[in-house]
Amino acid sequence: MKQDLQKSYIQFLISFLLGVSWAFVILSAVLFFFIFARFSFFIGLLSAFIGAIFGLFMVLIVEIFNVQIQKLEELKRQTKLLETFLKKSSGDDNISNN
Repeated sequence: MKQDLQKSYIQFLISFLLGVSWAFVILSAVLFFFIFARFSFFIGLLSAFIGAIFGLFMVLIVEIFNVQIQKLEELKRQTKLLETFLKKSSGDDNISNN
């Protein structure tokens, strides 16, 4: 039960950080666009992209963290399945325990 609570807390934290990162991307892109759009539209678009780079980097980092946690959970699940298969097959003479 405690592990499920910790798992849901981590998932909540990852989702929150991902939302904050996307909000930062949108707000910085809009802010930089409106600041530099008075010079020219192209400069406004370019500065919006440059302003959003940090937020996009943060989105990437949070997504990588999320994938690593999912990979760890999947490896734990597969390990548990392999252990149960090993216990069930320990009485079988056809499979060696090398």
